[in-house]
This record gives sequence, C-alpha cells and structure tokens, in this order.
Amino acid sequence: MTATISINPYLSGNFAPVNQETTENNLTVIGEIPRNLRGMFLRNGPNPQFLPIGQYHWFDGDGMIHGVHIENGKASYRNRFVQTRGYGLEKEANKPLWTGLLEPPQMDNPYGTSKNPANTALVYHAGRLLALWEGGEPHALTVPELNSLGSYNFDNKLVSPFTAHPKVDPVTGEMMFFGYSFAQPPYLQYGIISPQGELLRTVPIDIPVGVMMHDCAITENYTIFLDLPLTFRPERMYKGEPPLQFEHNTPSRFGITPRQGNNEDVRWFESDSCYIFHTLNAYEEGDEVVLIACRMNATTVLGEANEDVKDSDIPRLHQWRFNLTTGEVKEQPLCDLPSEFPRINEQYTGRKTRYGYSGKMAASSEPKFDGIIKHDFEKGNFEIHNFGSHRYGGEPIFAPNPSAVTDEQGWLLTFVYDEASKVSELVIIDAQDFTASPVAKIQIPQRVPYGFHGMWLNEVRS
Repeated sequence: MTATISINPYLSGNFAPVNQETTENNLTVIGEIPRNLRGMFLRNGPNPQFLPIGQYHWFDGDGMIHGVHIENGKASYRNRFVQTRGYGLEKEANKPLWTGLLEPPQMDNPYGTSKNPANTALVYHAGRLLALWEGGEPHALTVPELNSLGSYNFDNKLVSPFTAHPKVDPVTGEMMFFGYSFAQPPYLQYGIISPQGELLRTVPIDIPVGVMMHDCAITENYTIFLDLPLTFRPERMYKGEPPLQFEHNTPSRFGITPRQGNNEDVRWFESDSCYIFHTLNAYEEGDEVVLIACRMNATTVLGEANEDVKDSDIPRLHQWRFNLTTGEVKEQPLCDLPSEFPRINEQYTGRKTRYGYSGKMAASSEPKFDGIIKHDFEKGNFEIHNFGSHRYGGEPIFAPNPSAVTDEQGWLLTFVYDEASKVSELVIIDAQDFTASPVAKIQIPQRVPYGFHGMWLNEVRS
C-alpha cells in the first residue's frame, strides 16, 4: 500500500518560492510600452527562504519584492528578499527558526515568539520606500535597487505595530496608519505621519476585544476603522478551541473619527456581521461617509469553518453609507462576482471616483485571479478583462497617465503567470480600452510567484 503525501498548495505550483535574486535589463516586450509610462512597478509577497517547521500558512513566508523599472519604452527586472532580522538569523543558521501561524506560539524561542517577514505590502512616503507587515515595524528599501536598509521606526516614535495598509492623502501628503494588538489594551492605536515623514501623534482607540484589523480607509476629513468580529479570546484555548475565531453572531462596527481626532471623537456604526480584508476607497457625500470594500459573510483564514455561515471567504464588492447626522447605516452589494485586492487611481484616495478595479477570483480552491473587473460606479455596471486560459494574475495596480484629467486615464499593471508555458509577464492594460488585449506584455526572466500587494512609483530613475 502506497502512502499518500499531502503537498501544501502554497509551496507548490506558482505559489512555490523562488531562490534566486536576479537582475536583468532589456526585457523582451510583446507589444509596445506607452512612451509616457515611466516609473517602477513593485510587488511584495511571501517567499520562504527555507521549508517551514510544521504547517505552512501563505502569510508566513519571507518578504520578497519583485520590481520592473520602465523608461523610454524599455524595461528591466530585479527581485530581492527583504532582509529582516528574522531573515538574517535564519540565513546564518541555514535553517528555519520560527514556526508559522498554524502552529502553537514558541514561547521558549530565544529569538522571540514571532518573526516579522515584511511580506505584505509597500508604501512610498516622504521619499522612502517601506515594506510592510501588520504585526511589527516597517522595513526601508532603496529605490530602484531594492536593497534593504533595516527596520524603520520613525526616529523611535513608533510605539505600536504598523498596518500593512496605511493611507496617504494625495492632497495633504499626510499618511494615516493604525496598529492593533490581540492580547493587551490598547487593542487599537491610530497615528498620523506628516508629509515630511515625521510621526506626529499616536492615540489609543478603545475597542472591547482584540481583533484582526487588516485595513482602514480615509476620506478628505475622516479616518475609518473596521472593528469586525474576527476576535482573539485567550479563554478559548482552555476549551481546546483556537483563540482567533470569527464570531458570526457579533455585529460589525465601523468607527469614524475626524482625521485629527482621538478616542473621544470616534463615532461607531453597527451593521451585519461580516469581514473585510481590503477597502477600495471612501469619500464624503452630503451628511454621509461612503465606504466601498470587498465584503465576505465570514472568514476562515486563520480559523475553522462555521457551517452556519453561507459563502464564507467569498468576497464581493460592497458599499456602506454612514449618515453622520442621523446615525443611519445603509449597505448594498455592488457586484455579484467574487473579487478581491480592490484598487483605484490613488491620486483620488479619499475622494469620490467613477471607477474602481478588483481582481476577479477564479473557480479555484486557492486564491487565484483569472481577470480584472472594472467597476463603473456612475453607471452601476462593470467590465471584465480576462487574462486567458490557464493564466492567473494578481492585484491590479493603477499607473496614472501624467497628462490625465480624469480618474480613468492610465494603465493597469499586474504580474500574470501562464501555467501552461510556465512564463511570468507584467501585463499593461489601457484602462480606457479595458477589454482589449494588453498594450504590452513584458517577459520576466524568472517565475514570479503569486503574491500580495503592489504599487506604482512614477518617474523612478535607474
């Protein structure tokens, strides 16, 4: 009788890590790169340096940045590990030193109970590129080389973890962030960083229990916190249950505070139980604050499934309207198709946009995207750009046309992997000719694993 070996799907196929750090110039281009598209496409994601101890969760891997620099119709590629403390210690030991999210915490680990892999997202602010992970401090990188400069704590002013999804106001230049704690109050802290990169203030925000809070949103005048019922309760461990669970009978809460507000200024609005990993945008309209995000009925991302909840882990674009005068909450679905990783033209962050974009989820047991959805909020409809048979991409990043006068003028960029030819490409799609073939496909000289979040940097010089 032959034993069956279970293969972790996040360590195989195009989820599997790559070992080589590569630099390659003069990449092959199918089509033509727009001449006024100049800058650098960057994407972060998990790429374990060593096979893990015990069970591996996709969120565990060491951060690796993949970058494509574009200038004068030509492109170059490089990928680099984010050289965190944990990455360095494991490289020196030539073995893994930490277990991951699916294993019990290593309370006796001499290097600490958890490793900051800096593997989730990126932000560029005040001339500094930061690789982010919500459980710890950011890590600074050089541009365009992607060399690691070490952890960054804003001149020792950072007193909390730093979200993977801070929000930069394109008008004022301020960056808003939060940090959360599972185990001890304050469970939530809120901070503001000046346009020059100085951490100006951090204030505690009262919430009743520790929750996994992955994203937030801003408008021109407000910041929105998502107190959703993916809760951490240590007492569950005494019953033999996971401490982190989704509570489907607990309502969702949305906290709205003036940007410069504190705990006393937060107004809390309740709605049906749900979970949100990623917001698309928020804006003000009359007496209302409007939030658009990918909503799911429940999540099992780090816990067990609840059979009472239909459509767990299936996100769809959704809208909430919070009336600041009456306290009323209205919510409605915007698109029936499952999608995630929503993005906009970030020159309009916090302001009303006509268009938004999200990754169209494939019919797969793994989180793979077989296209991009373009949402027209004015007409209430959508279009789909399909990647093609056995081709899967990632988060759609908007690169604005430098001469744009509307939020639609620009290009969408994402890595696409062809599972038949086993080739990775950076595809460039004209946002105004959305369903047409990409205007350019940049051939990447090595496989780019599926990953998390990216960004576009304008006018980066090599």
